[in-house]
Amino acid sequence: MATLYNAIQGRSLERMAALSDGIFAVAMTLLVLDIHIPSAEAVHSEAELCRALAAMAPQWIAYLMSFLTLGIFWAGQQTQLNHIREGSRDLTWIHLGFLFTITMLPLSTRLLAEFMTYRTALLLYWLNILLPGAMLYWSWTHVIRQALIKDETTVEVRGAICRRVLIAQSLYAFGALLCVVSNYASIGFIVLVQLNYAIAPRFGKRLG
Repeated sequence: MATLYNAIQGRSLERMAALSDGIFAVAMTLLVLDIHIPSAEAVHSEAELCRALAAMAPQWIAYLMSFLTLGIFWAGQQTQLNHIREGSRDLTWIHLGFLFTITMLPLSTRLLAEFMTYRTALLLYWLNILLPGAMLYWSWTHVIRQALIKDETTVEVRGAICRRVLIAQSLYAFGALLCVVSNYASIGFIVLVQLNYAIAPRFGKRLG
């Protein structure tokens, strides 16, 4: 009986997509809710307000990074789901693990915003990018091994999805290593990688 139940569990990709959409929406909302605006008691002039807003730069940078990160991973997961024929128990739990890492991003974002000059905060943030990437790669290799991919998905598409994850994670890792030189150089490189994958123009040769 347990074997039969495991065989029929987690077949609905629609329910997984719906759950994912909800979690991503909540995570994106928490990012902006965690931005702390200047206190009215501490601002008494236009100049003080401008200085207070400028002091919020780490929060805005961390918010931009994380919103882009969530958008990229949401698009990556949806791309995979669009090419999967049916779900399975194991695939469901792999994606639940992926969503677990997504729920942690608002926390690592806040940590980075508060301690942007500390390597530990930056490396923990990078780890929060590495883990969902690893889960997506695991998901895709799993569906290939288990023949859960739609018949019309070509070999080129299968390879493109794998390369997308591997190249992106390699670039993120290089960006994280730049913290040896400067945290700001590291953050700047990671943002450029994210912009490349999110909104780069559709011409020329792009990374991945």
